[in-house]
Amino acid sequence: MKLGGVSRVLLIEDDPAVREGLDLALTRHGHRVRTAESGELGLDLIRMDLPDVVVLDLMLPGMDGFEVCRRIRVIGEVPIIMLTARGDDMDVVAGLEAGADDYVVKPVQPRVLDARIRAVLRRIGRDQAELERYGDLTIDRAGLVVANRGEPVNLAPTELRLLLELSGTPGRVHSRQQLLESVWEHGYFGDSRLVDACVQRLRAKIEDDSTAPVYVQTVRGFGYRFGPV
Repeated sequence: MKLGGVSRVLLIEDDPAVREGLDLALTRHGHRVRTAESGELGLDLIRMDLPDVVVLDLMLPGMDGFEVCRRIRVIGEVPIIMLTARGDDMDVVAGLEAGADDYVVKPVQPRVLDARIRAVLRRIGRDQAELERYGDLTIDRAGLVVANRGEPVNLAPTELRLLLELSGTPGRVHSRQQLLESVWEHGYFGDSRLVDACVQRLRAKIEDDSTAPVYVQTVRGFGYRFGPV
């Protein structure tokens, strides 16, 4: 799924009304939101798939937000915005010392939280405007960098051009002749097996199982398409 400037947000909040309200509001602001009602569940979700930003309530039952924050920092450097009901200076200081990047006092206006999310991502250089995410695959068009599960993928120039061409229009079917013209050389009319061979090399590098591709899919009788994922 292409996010194009949209962050994947994990909201850890035990209050059902607040959780559902912020989930709906942030989704309307264009974010992709997952929720957890406890710190334990939130940590499990982070271990499975590191989000772009965590919105974390400090006053959680059981494992409180301070401890959750410390444990998130062991897992990775994901930005954390903490939610505090009181805005007490001691809570704020303790949260920041535990590893939070910013804080918002409840009740929070969704547009304010949306602005804080985008601001904290910009501050740490994690703005997603130039990044595209498709499942575990990340494409940085500006930097010409491709990663799978956070690990860089070493693509040959033609393989990279092919991936950029296909992923530029997810779901659209490209004929082999179209790909020959756009990826190899404008107006090039060559052997379409060049495309097939390059697709196989690309799949071997970005697919978990190149015999059952998720990203670069064959459309029999027509050509190739990227996704859906």
